[in-house]
Amino acid sequence: MLISKTSAWKNLQEHKTKAEKFSLYQLFSEDPQRAKTLSLQFNDIFLDYSKNLVTSETMALLFNLAKNVDVQIKAKAMFKGEKINLTENRAVLHTALRNIKNIPVELDGQNIMPEILAVRKHMHTFSTQIRNGEWRGFTGKRIKNIINIGIGGSDLGPVMAYEALKAYADKNLIFKFVSNIDSTHLVETTRDLNPEETLFIIASKTFTTEETITNALSARQWLLKKLKDEKAIAHHFVALSTNTEKVKEFGIAESNMFQFWDFVGGRYSLTSAIGLSLMIAIGPDNFDQLLAGFNAMDQHFLKAPIEKNMPIILALLGIWYNNFYAAQTYAILPYEQYLHRFPAYLQQLDMESNGKSVTLNDEWVDYQTGPILWGEPGTNGQHAFYQLIHQGRKMIPCDFIAFIHALNPLGDHHEKLLANVFAQTEALAFGKTKEQLETEHVSTNLLNHKTFLGNRPTNTILIDQLTPFSLGELIALYEHKVFVQGVIWNVDSFDQWGVELGKVLAKNILTELKTKNADLTHDSSTNQLIAKFKTQKPKEELT
Repeated sequence: MLISKTSAWKNLQEHKTKAEKFSLYQLFSEDPQRAKTLSLQFNDIFLDYSKNLVTSETMALLFNLAKNVDVQIKAKAMFKGEKINLTENRAVLHTALRNIKNIPVELDGQNIMPEILAVRKHMHTFSTQIRNGEWRGFTGKRIKNIINIGIGGSDLGPVMAYEALKAYADKNLIFKFVSNIDSTHLVETTRDLNPEETLFIIASKTFTTEETITNALSARQWLLKKLKDEKAIAHHFVALSTNTEKVKEFGIAESNMFQFWDFVGGRYSLTSAIGLSLMIAIGPDNFDQLLAGFNAMDQHFLKAPIEKNMPIILALLGIWYNNFYAAQTYAILPYEQYLHRFPAYLQQLDMESNGKSVTLNDEWVDYQTGPILWGEPGTNGQHAFYQLIHQGRKMIPCDFIAFIHALNPLGDHHEKLLANVFAQTEALAFGKTKEQLETEHVSTNLLNHKTFLGNRPTNTILIDQLTPFSLGELIALYEHKVFVQGVIWNVDSFDQWGVELGKVLAKNILTELKTKNADLTHDSSTNQLIAKFKTQKPKEELT
Protein backbone atom coordinates (compact mmCIF):
# COMPACT_ATOMS: atom_id res chain seq x y z
CA MET A 1 0.00 0.00 0.00
CA LEU A 2 1.25 3.48 -0.85
CA ILE A 3 2.24 5.56 2.18
CA SER A 4 -0.26 8.20 1.02
CA LYS A 5 -3.11 5.74 1.71
CA THR A 6 -2.18 5.18 5.37
CA SER A 7 -3.90 6.79 8.32
CA ALA A 8 -0.57 8.26 9.47
CA TRP A 9 -0.28 10.19 6.18
CA LYS A 10 -3.95 11.24 6.19
CA ASN A 11 -3.63 12.54 9.74
CA LEU A 12 -0.81 14.81 8.57
CA GLN A 13 -2.94 16.01 5.65
CA GLU A 14 -5.70 16.97 8.06
CA HIS A 15 -3.19 18.64 10.38
CA LYS A 16 -1.87 20.72 7.46
CA THR A 17 -5.11 22.74 7.43
CA LYS A 18 -4.32 23.81 10.97
CA ALA A 19 -0.65 24.35 10.16
CA GLU A 20 -1.52 26.84 7.42
CA LYS A 21 -2.40 29.27 10.21
CA PHE A 22 0.93 28.83 12.01
CA SER A 23 2.96 31.96 12.59
CA LEU A 24 6.51 31.49 13.79
CA TYR A 25 6.34 34.85 15.52
CA GLN A 26 3.28 33.69 17.45
CA LEU A 27 4.65 30.22 18.18
CA PHE A 28 7.80 31.71 19.72
CA SER A 29 5.82 34.32 21.63
CA GLU A 30 3.52 31.72 23.15
CA ASP A 31 6.28 29.30 24.14
CA PRO A 32 9.42 30.74 25.77
CA GLN A 33 10.92 27.22 25.82
CA ARG A 34 10.34 26.55 22.12
CA ALA A 35 13.99 26.90 21.08
CA LYS A 36 15.14 24.54 23.82
CA THR A 37 12.38 22.01 23.14
CA LEU A 38 13.02 21.87 19.41
CA SER A 39 16.80 21.51 19.56
CA LEU A 40 19.09 18.52 19.84
CA GLN A 41 22.77 18.02 20.70
CA PHE A 42 24.81 15.02 19.57
CA ASN A 43 28.56 15.07 20.27
CA ASP A 44 29.78 18.35 18.78
CA ILE A 45 26.74 18.89 16.53
CA PHE A 46 23.87 21.09 17.67
CA LEU A 47 20.63 21.08 15.65
CA ASP A 48 18.14 23.91 16.18
CA TYR A 49 14.94 23.08 14.29
CA SER A 50 12.70 25.47 16.21
CA LYS A 51 12.34 27.84 13.23
CA ASN A 52 10.18 25.29 11.40
CA LEU A 53 6.42 25.44 10.83
CA VAL A 54 5.74 22.74 13.38
CA THR A 55 4.29 22.30 16.84
CA SER A 56 4.60 19.40 19.27
CA GLU A 57 1.46 17.98 17.62
CA THR A 58 3.08 18.18 14.18
CA MET A 59 6.20 16.41 15.39
CA ALA A 60 4.15 13.70 17.10
CA LEU A 61 2.30 13.02 13.84
CA LEU A 62 5.58 12.94 11.90
CA PHE A 63 7.17 10.59 14.43
CA ASN A 64 4.12 8.34 14.08
CA LEU A 65 4.67 8.30 10.31
CA ALA A 66 8.24 7.06 10.84
CA LYS A 67 7.06 4.39 13.27
CA ASN A 68 4.32 3.35 10.86
CA VAL A 69 6.92 2.29 8.25
CA ASP A 70 9.31 0.72 10.80
CA VAL A 71 12.19 3.09 9.99
CA GLN A 72 14.47 1.80 12.72
CA ILE A 73 13.83 -1.87 11.93
CA LYS A 74 14.72 -1.20 8.29
CA ALA A 75 17.84 0.69 9.37
CA LYS A 76 18.97 -2.36 11.32
CA ALA A 77 18.31 -4.53 8.27
CA MET A 78 20.65 -2.31 6.24
CA PHE A 79 23.42 -2.48 8.85
CA LYS A 80 23.04 -6.29 9.10
CA GLY A 81 23.62 -6.78 5.37
CA GLU A 82 20.12 -7.74 4.25
CA LYS A 83 19.66 -7.18 0.52
CA ILE A 84 17.54 -4.05 0.75
CA ASN A 85 18.57 -2.88 -2.76
CA LEU A 86 15.84 -5.02 -4.25
CA THR A 87 16.10 -4.07 -7.92
CA GLU A 88 19.76 -5.16 -7.99
CA ASN A 89 19.48 -7.85 -5.28
CA ARG A 90 22.32 -6.28 -3.31
CA ALA A 91 23.15 -5.54 0.27
CA VAL A 92 23.88 -1.93 1.23
CA LEU A 93 26.91 -1.96 3.50
CA HIS A 94 28.75 1.33 3.23
CA THR A 95 28.33 1.47 7.01
CA ALA A 96 30.69 -1.54 7.32
CA LEU A 97 33.48 0.59 5.82
CA ARG A 98 33.52 2.75 8.95
CA ASN A 99 33.03 -0.11 11.39
CA ILE A 100 36.02 1.02 13.43
CA LYS A 101 35.49 -1.55 16.20
CA ASN A 102 35.74 -4.41 13.66
CA ILE A 103 32.45 -5.93 14.76
CA PRO A 104 31.72 -8.87 12.39
CA VAL A 105 29.38 -7.99 9.51
CA GLU A 106 28.09 -10.96 7.56
CA LEU A 107 27.12 -11.03 3.91
CA ASP A 108 25.95 -14.34 2.45
CA GLY A 109 27.30 -16.11 5.52
CA GLN A 110 30.79 -14.58 5.33
CA ASN A 111 32.29 -11.93 7.61
CA ILE A 112 33.34 -9.13 5.23
CA MET A 113 35.36 -7.15 7.77
CA PRO A 114 38.74 -8.90 7.14
CA GLU A 115 38.45 -7.96 3.46
CA ILE A 116 37.58 -4.35 4.28
CA LEU A 117 40.44 -4.06 6.76
CA ALA A 118 42.90 -5.52 4.25
CA VAL A 119 42.00 -2.84 1.69
CA ARG A 120 42.24 -0.13 4.34
CA LYS A 121 45.70 -1.41 5.35
CA HIS A 122 46.75 -1.35 1.68
CA MET A 123 45.53 2.27 1.48
CA HIS A 124 47.44 3.18 4.66
CA THR A 125 50.67 1.70 3.33
CA PHE A 126 50.42 3.32 -0.08
CA SER A 127 49.41 6.71 1.31
CA THR A 128 52.35 6.71 3.68
CA GLN A 129 54.73 5.80 0.85
CA ILE A 130 53.53 8.75 -1.23
CA ARG A 131 53.56 11.17 1.70
CA ASN A 132 57.08 10.29 2.87
CA GLY A 133 58.55 10.17 -0.65
CA GLU A 134 59.25 6.44 -0.64
CA TRP A 135 57.10 5.90 -3.74
CA ARG A 136 58.92 7.44 -6.69
CA GLY A 137 58.07 8.06 -10.32
CA PHE A 138 59.64 6.19 -13.24
CA THR A 139 62.65 8.51 -13.43
CA GLY A 140 63.19 8.49 -9.67
CA LYS A 141 61.56 11.84 -8.98
CA ARG A 142 59.29 12.27 -5.99
CA ILE A 143 55.54 12.34 -6.66
CA LYS A 144 54.15 15.86 -6.10
CA ASN A 145 50.92 15.87 -8.10
CA ILE A 146 48.02 13.48 -7.47
CA ILE A 147 45.17 13.50 -9.99
CA ASN A 148 42.01 11.54 -9.23
CA ILE A 149 40.12 10.51 -12.38
CA GLY A 150 36.55 9.38 -11.75
CA ILE A 151 32.97 10.54 -12.12
CA GLY A 152 29.86 10.63 -9.96
CA GLY A 153 30.59 9.29 -6.50
CA SER A 154 34.14 8.46 -7.59
CA ASP A 155 34.73 12.20 -8.01
CA LEU A 156 32.19 14.14 -5.95
CA GLY A 157 33.09 12.39 -2.69
CA PRO A 158 36.88 12.76 -2.91
CA VAL A 159 36.84 16.33 -4.26
CA MET A 160 34.26 17.50 -1.71
CA ALA A 161 36.11 15.93 1.21
CA TYR A 162 39.51 17.13 0.01
CA GLU A 163 38.23 20.70 -0.28
CA ALA A 164 36.50 20.39 3.10
CA LEU A 165 39.66 19.14 4.83
CA LYS A 166 42.23 21.14 2.89
CA ALA A 167 43.41 22.70 6.16
CA TYR A 168 44.63 19.23 7.20
CA ALA A 169 46.26 18.33 3.86
CA ASP A 170 49.97 17.95 3.13
CA LYS A 171 50.93 21.29 1.57
CA ASN A 172 53.84 19.71 -0.30
CA LEU A 173 51.44 17.81 -2.53
CA ILE A 174 49.06 19.12 -5.19
CA PHE A 175 45.69 17.40 -5.59
CA LYS A 176 43.50 17.71 -8.66
CA PHE A 177 40.33 15.97 -9.81
CA VAL A 178 39.14 15.17 -13.33
CA SER A 179 35.63 13.96 -14.07
CA ASN A 180 34.15 15.58 -17.17
CA ILE A 181 34.63 13.83 -20.52
CA ASP A 182 35.03 17.32 -21.97
CA SER A 183 38.72 17.34 -22.92
CA THR A 184 39.12 20.81 -21.41
CA HIS A 185 38.90 19.34 -17.93
CA LEU A 186 41.89 17.03 -18.39
CA VAL A 187 43.93 19.49 -20.49
CA GLU A 188 43.58 22.33 -18.01
CA THR A 189 44.22 20.03 -15.05
CA THR A 190 47.48 18.65 -16.45
CA ARG A 191 48.69 21.94 -17.92
CA ASP A 192 52.13 22.92 -16.56
CA LEU A 193 52.48 19.68 -14.56
CA ASN A 194 55.55 17.49 -14.88
CA PRO A 195 54.58 13.88 -15.80
CA GLU A 196 57.63 12.62 -13.91
CA GLU A 197 56.11 13.94 -10.68
CA THR A 198 52.47 13.00 -11.34
CA LEU A 199 50.39 10.09 -10.06
CA PHE A 200 46.97 9.25 -11.54
CA ILE A 201 44.34 7.46 -9.47
CA ILE A 202 41.80 5.84 -11.82
CA ALA A 203 38.52 5.25 -9.98
CA SER A 204 36.15 2.95 -11.83
CA LYS A 205 34.55 -0.14 -10.35
CA THR A 206 34.28 -1.94 -13.71
CA PHE A 207 37.15 -0.07 -15.36
CA THR A 208 34.76 0.51 -18.27
CA THR A 209 33.02 3.76 -17.26
CA GLU A 210 33.20 5.74 -20.49
CA GLU A 211 34.08 9.17 -19.09
CA THR A 212 36.67 7.80 -16.68
CA ILE A 213 38.40 5.43 -19.10
CA THR A 214 38.44 8.03 -21.89
CA ASN A 215 40.18 10.45 -19.52
CA ALA A 216 42.49 7.71 -18.23
CA LEU A 217 43.63 6.75 -21.73
CA SER A 218 44.31 10.39 -22.59
CA ALA A 219 46.25 10.80 -19.33
CA ARG A 220 48.23 7.71 -20.31
CA GLN A 221 49.13 9.30 -23.67
CA TRP A 222 50.08 12.55 -21.92
CA LEU A 223 52.44 10.65 -19.63
CA LEU A 224 54.01 8.49 -22.36
CA LYS A 225 54.57 11.48 -24.60
CA LYS A 226 57.19 12.59 -22.05
CA LEU A 227 58.39 9.31 -20.55
CA LYS A 228 58.36 7.22 -23.77
CA ASP A 229 58.34 3.85 -21.99
CA GLU A 230 55.25 1.67 -21.27
CA LYS A 231 56.94 0.54 -18.05
CA ALA A 232 56.37 4.05 -16.68
CA ILE A 233 52.62 3.35 -16.37
CA ALA A 234 53.11 1.12 -13.34
CA HIS A 235 54.90 3.94 -11.52
CA HIS A 236 52.36 6.67 -12.28
CA PHE A 237 48.93 4.96 -12.29
CA VAL A 238 46.98 3.09 -9.65
CA ALA A 239 43.43 1.76 -9.95
CA LEU A 240 40.40 1.67 -7.68
CA SER A 241 38.48 -1.16 -9.31
CA THR A 242 37.19 -4.72 -9.24
CA ASN A 243 38.22 -5.61 -12.82
CA THR A 244 41.71 -7.06 -12.47
CA GLU A 245 41.95 -8.05 -16.12
CA LYS A 246 41.16 -4.57 -17.47
CA VAL A 247 43.47 -2.92 -14.94
CA LYS A 248 46.42 -5.12 -15.95
CA GLU A 249 45.61 -4.57 -19.62
CA PHE A 250 45.95 -0.83 -19.00
CA GLY A 251 49.44 -1.39 -17.62
CA ILE A 252 48.73 -1.05 -13.90
CA ALA A 253 50.25 -3.69 -11.65
CA GLU A 254 47.71 -5.83 -9.82
CA SER A 255 49.46 -4.91 -6.57
CA ASN A 256 48.49 -1.29 -7.27
CA MET A 257 44.79 -2.07 -7.60
CA PHE A 258 42.61 -1.21 -4.62
CA GLN A 259 39.50 -3.35 -4.31
CA PHE A 260 35.94 -2.28 -3.57
CA TRP A 261 32.60 -4.03 -3.69
CA ASP A 262 29.12 -3.96 -5.19
CA PHE A 263 27.57 -3.63 -1.73
CA VAL A 264 28.87 -0.04 -1.71
CA GLY A 265 27.15 2.38 -4.07
CA GLY A 266 29.18 5.14 -5.72
CA ARG A 267 27.56 7.98 -3.82
CA TYR A 268 28.31 6.19 -0.54
CA SER A 269 31.86 5.17 -1.42
CA LEU A 270 34.03 7.93 0.06
CA THR A 271 35.14 5.71 2.96
CA SER A 272 36.12 2.88 0.59
CA ALA A 273 39.21 2.81 -1.64
CA ILE A 274 37.55 5.70 -3.49
CA GLY A 275 38.87 7.84 -0.65
CA LEU A 276 42.51 7.03 -1.47
CA SER A 277 43.30 10.53 -2.77
CA LEU A 278 41.84 11.97 0.42
CA MET A 279 43.88 9.61 2.61
CA ILE A 280 47.05 10.65 0.79
CA ALA A 281 46.12 14.31 1.32
CA ILE A 282 45.23 14.27 5.03
CA GLY A 283 47.12 11.17 6.14
CA PRO A 284 45.89 7.81 7.46
CA ASP A 285 45.37 9.07 11.03
CA ASN A 286 43.06 11.88 9.95
CA PHE A 287 41.27 9.51 7.58
CA ASP A 288 40.67 7.18 10.51
CA GLN A 289 39.18 10.14 12.40
CA LEU A 290 36.84 10.71 9.47
CA LEU A 291 35.74 7.07 9.74
CA ALA A 292 35.22 7.52 13.48
CA GLY A 293 32.93 10.49 12.82
CA PHE A 294 30.90 8.48 10.34
CA ASN A 295 30.65 5.63 12.81
CA ALA A 296 29.57 7.90 15.65
CA MET A 297 26.60 9.17 13.61
CA ASP A 298 25.86 5.62 12.42
CA GLN A 299 25.52 4.50 16.03
CA HIS A 300 23.41 7.52 16.98
CA PHE A 301 21.08 6.77 14.06
CA LEU A 302 20.80 3.11 15.04
CA LYS A 303 20.31 3.59 18.76
CA ALA A 304 18.71 6.97 19.52
CA PRO A 305 14.94 7.00 19.97
CA ILE A 306 13.03 8.49 17.04
CA GLU A 307 12.13 11.63 18.99
CA LYS A 308 15.84 12.34 19.66
CA ASN A 309 17.29 11.01 16.43
CA MET A 310 18.94 13.75 14.36
CA PRO A 311 18.79 12.11 10.89
CA ILE A 312 15.18 11.03 11.43
CA ILE A 313 14.12 14.51 12.56
CA LEU A 314 15.73 16.14 9.52
CA ALA A 315 14.12 13.54 7.25
CA LEU A 316 10.66 14.08 8.70
CA LEU A 317 10.90 17.85 8.41
CA GLY A 318 11.83 17.38 4.76
CA ILE A 319 8.80 15.11 4.25
CA TRP A 320 6.58 17.73 5.91
CA TYR A 321 7.52 20.43 3.43
CA ASN A 322 7.98 18.25 0.35
CA ASN A 323 4.75 16.31 0.64
CA PHE A 324 2.39 18.52 2.61
CA TYR A 325 3.50 22.04 1.60
CA ALA A 326 4.46 20.98 -1.97
CA ALA A 327 7.91 22.56 -1.57
CA GLN A 328 9.89 21.19 -4.50
CA THR A 329 13.37 22.34 -3.51
CA TYR A 330 15.51 22.87 -0.47
CA ALA A 331 18.76 24.73 0.00
CA ILE A 332 21.98 23.65 1.71
CA LEU A 333 23.81 26.75 2.89
CA PRO A 334 27.20 26.05 4.52
CA TYR A 335 28.77 29.11 6.12
CA GLU A 336 32.23 27.64 5.69
CA GLN A 337 34.27 28.17 2.54
CA TYR A 338 35.90 24.77 2.88
CA LEU A 339 32.45 23.23 2.33
CA HIS A 340 31.88 24.93 -1.00
CA ARG A 341 31.46 21.55 -2.76
CA PHE A 342 29.18 20.10 -0.09
CA PRO A 343 25.89 21.11 -1.78
CA ALA A 344 27.05 19.48 -5.03
CA TYR A 345 27.95 16.30 -3.13
CA LEU A 346 24.54 16.22 -1.46
CA GLN A 347 22.84 16.76 -4.81
CA GLN A 348 23.98 13.34 -5.95
CA LEU A 349 23.37 11.72 -2.57
CA ASP A 350 19.78 12.95 -2.39
CA MET A 351 18.60 13.31 -5.99
CA GLU A 352 20.16 10.09 -7.33
CA SER A 353 18.96 8.14 -4.31
CA ASN A 354 15.35 9.27 -4.09
CA GLY A 355 14.56 10.68 -7.53
CA LYS A 356 12.24 7.73 -8.14
CA SER A 357 8.60 7.25 -9.21
CA VAL A 358 8.08 3.54 -8.52
CA THR A 359 7.93 1.91 -5.10
CA LEU A 360 9.64 -1.27 -3.97
CA ASN A 361 6.22 -2.89 -4.45
CA ASP A 362 6.29 -1.88 -8.13
CA GLU A 363 3.59 0.76 -7.74
CA TRP A 364 3.68 4.22 -9.31
CA VAL A 365 3.70 6.83 -6.54
CA ASP A 366 1.03 9.53 -6.28
CA TYR A 367 3.24 11.87 -4.21
CA GLN A 368 6.48 13.78 -4.63
CA THR A 369 9.65 11.88 -3.80
CA GLY A 370 13.17 13.35 -3.84
CA PRO A 371 13.34 17.16 -3.81
CA ILE A 372 15.61 19.39 -5.89
CA LEU A 373 18.65 20.23 -3.79
CA TRP A 374 20.91 23.22 -4.39
CA GLY A 375 23.02 25.77 -2.55
CA GLU A 376 26.20 27.79 -2.24
CA PRO A 377 28.38 28.84 0.68
CA GLY A 378 27.42 31.85 2.74
CA THR A 379 27.81 34.75 2.51
CA ASN A 380 28.13 34.46 -1.28
CA GLY A 381 24.58 33.18 -1.63
CA GLN A 382 23.20 36.20 0.21
CA HIS A 383 24.26 38.36 -2.73
CA ALA A 384 22.85 35.95 -5.32
CA PHE A 385 19.67 33.98 -4.58
CA TYR A 386 18.55 34.85 -1.04
CA GLN A 387 16.20 37.45 -2.49
CA LEU A 388 14.04 34.60 -3.81
CA ILE A 389 14.13 32.76 -0.48
CA HIS A 390 13.11 35.87 1.48
CA GLN A 391 10.49 37.45 -0.77
CA GLY A 392 9.67 35.01 -3.58
CA ARG A 393 6.45 33.01 -3.76
CA LYS A 394 8.17 29.63 -3.48
CA MET A 395 8.69 27.91 -0.17
CA ILE A 396 12.36 26.94 0.06
CA PRO A 397 13.29 25.21 3.34
CA CYS A 398 16.96 25.78 4.18
CA ASP A 399 19.67 24.07 6.18
CA PHE A 400 22.23 26.54 7.52
CA ILE A 401 25.52 24.87 8.51
CA ALA A 402 28.05 26.81 10.59
CA PHE A 403 31.04 26.27 12.89
CA ILE A 404 31.73 27.91 16.24
CA HIS A 405 35.51 27.94 15.82
CA ALA A 406 37.24 29.07 12.63
CA LEU A 407 40.10 27.11 11.11
CA ASN A 408 41.69 30.33 9.86
CA PRO A 409 41.03 33.06 12.48
CA LEU A 410 41.53 36.51 11.01
CA GLY A 411 40.35 39.69 12.73
CA ASP A 412 36.59 39.59 13.23
CA HIS A 413 35.85 37.71 10.01
CA HIS A 414 34.36 34.72 11.82
CA GLU A 415 32.15 36.77 14.10
CA LYS A 416 30.78 38.59 11.06
CA LEU A 417 30.22 35.26 9.30
CA LEU A 418 28.23 33.84 12.23
CA ALA A 419 26.32 37.10 12.66
CA ASN A 420 25.08 36.60 9.10
CA VAL A 421 24.03 32.99 9.79
CA PHE A 422 21.97 33.93 12.83
CA ALA A 423 20.55 37.05 11.19
CA GLN A 424 19.42 35.19 8.10
CA THR A 425 17.53 32.52 10.01
CA GLU A 426 15.92 35.21 12.18
CA ALA A 427 14.90 37.27 9.15
CA LEU A 428 13.50 34.25 7.31
CA ALA A 429 11.49 33.16 10.33
CA PHE A 430 10.02 36.47 11.49
CA GLY A 431 10.34 38.82 8.54
CA LYS A 432 9.37 42.47 8.89
CA THR A 433 5.83 43.81 8.93
CA LYS A 434 4.34 46.95 7.44
CA GLU A 435 3.70 48.21 10.95
CA GLN A 436 7.38 47.93 11.82
CA LEU A 437 8.31 49.72 8.62
CA GLU A 438 5.85 52.53 9.34
CA THR A 439 7.47 53.15 12.72
CA GLU A 440 10.74 53.54 10.80
CA HIS A 441 9.04 56.14 8.60
CA VAL A 442 9.51 54.16 5.39
CA SER A 443 7.73 55.94 2.54
CA THR A 444 4.30 54.58 1.67
CA ASN A 445 5.22 53.62 -1.88
CA LEU A 446 7.99 51.31 -0.54
CA LEU A 447 6.07 49.60 2.28
CA ASN A 448 5.08 46.54 0.26
CA HIS A 449 8.50 46.28 -1.36
CA LYS A 450 10.26 46.25 2.01
CA THR A 451 7.82 43.91 3.75
CA PHE A 452 9.17 40.47 4.62
CA LEU A 453 6.41 37.95 5.31
CA GLY A 454 8.60 35.58 7.32
CA ASN A 455 7.46 32.03 8.09
CA ARG A 456 10.29 30.71 5.89
CA PRO A 457 11.47 27.46 7.55
CA THR A 458 15.10 26.78 8.42
CA ASN A 459 17.28 24.35 10.34
CA THR A 460 20.54 25.51 11.87
CA ILE A 461 23.31 22.93 12.27
CA LEU A 462 26.01 24.40 14.50
CA ILE A 463 29.24 22.42 14.90
CA ASP A 464 32.21 23.09 17.15
CA GLN A 465 34.85 23.04 14.36
CA LEU A 466 35.36 21.51 10.93
CA THR A 467 37.55 18.45 11.56
CA PRO A 468 37.82 15.05 9.89
CA PHE A 469 35.65 13.67 12.69
CA SER A 470 32.92 16.30 12.39
CA LEU A 471 32.89 16.02 8.58
CA GLY A 472 32.26 12.29 8.92
CA GLU A 473 29.39 12.97 11.30
CA LEU A 474 27.91 15.56 8.97
CA ILE A 475 28.03 13.38 5.84
CA ALA A 476 26.52 10.41 7.70
CA LEU A 477 23.79 12.69 9.07
CA TYR A 478 22.63 13.43 5.53
CA GLU A 479 23.14 9.86 4.33
CA HIS A 480 20.75 8.56 6.96
CA LYS A 481 18.32 11.42 6.40
CA VAL A 482 18.06 10.37 2.74
CA PHE A 483 17.67 6.71 3.76
CA VAL A 484 14.77 7.53 6.09
CA GLN A 485 12.97 9.51 3.41
CA GLY A 486 13.42 6.63 0.96
CA VAL A 487 11.91 4.23 3.51
CA ILE A 488 8.90 6.50 4.01
CA TRP A 489 8.35 6.89 0.25
CA ASN A 490 9.08 3.15 -0.15
CA VAL A 491 11.53 3.65 -3.01
CA ASP A 492 14.87 1.93 -3.63
CA SER A 493 17.36 4.59 -2.55
CA PHE A 494 20.33 2.51 -3.74
CA ASP A 495 19.76 1.96 -7.45
CA GLN A 496 20.03 4.55 -10.22
CA TRP A 497 18.37 3.19 -13.34
CA GLY A 498 17.61 6.73 -14.44
CA VAL A 499 21.21 7.29 -15.55
CA GLU A 500 21.24 4.30 -17.91
CA LEU A 501 19.06 5.29 -20.86
CA GLY A 502 21.12 8.33 -21.81
CA LYS A 503 24.32 6.23 -21.69
CA VAL A 504 22.92 3.62 -24.07
CA LEU A 505 21.64 6.21 -26.55
CA ALA A 506 24.95 8.11 -26.41
CA LYS A 507 26.89 5.00 -27.49
CA ASN A 508 24.71 4.60 -30.55
CA ILE A 509 24.91 8.28 -31.44
CA LEU A 510 28.70 8.29 -31.00
CA THR A 511 28.99 5.71 -33.77
CA GLU A 512 26.75 7.82 -36.00
CA LEU A 513 28.79 10.96 -35.31
CA LYS A 514 31.92 9.19 -36.52
CA THR A 515 30.38 7.45 -39.56
CA LYS A 516 30.09 9.22 -42.91
CA ASN A 517 26.86 7.71 -44.21
CA ALA A 518 25.15 6.59 -41.01
CA ASP A 519 21.43 5.84 -41.30
CA LEU A 520 19.79 8.21 -38.80
CA THR A 521 16.55 6.85 -37.37
CA HIS A 522 16.00 9.19 -34.41
CA ASP A 523 13.34 11.85 -34.10
CA SER A 524 13.66 14.81 -36.47
CA SER A 525 15.25 17.04 -33.81
CA THR A 526 18.00 14.55 -32.88
CA ASN A 527 18.65 13.71 -36.55
CA GLN A 528 18.98 17.41 -37.33
CA LEU A 529 21.47 17.99 -34.52
CA ILE A 530 23.62 15.02 -35.57
CA ALA A 531 23.60 16.18 -39.19
CA LYS A 532 24.44 19.74 -38.18
CA PHE A 533 27.53 18.53 -36.30
CA LYS A 534 28.68 16.32 -39.17
CA THR A 535 28.41 19.08 -41.77
CA GLN A 536 30.91 21.10 -39.74
CA LYS A 537 33.28 18.20 -39.11
CA PRO A 538 36.20 17.67 -41.54
CA LYS A 539 35.30 14.85 -43.97
CA GLU A 540 38.62 13.08 -43.39
CA GLU A 541 37.66 12.53 -39.73
CA LEU A 542 34.60 10.48 -40.76
CA THR A 543 34.97 6.77 -41.49
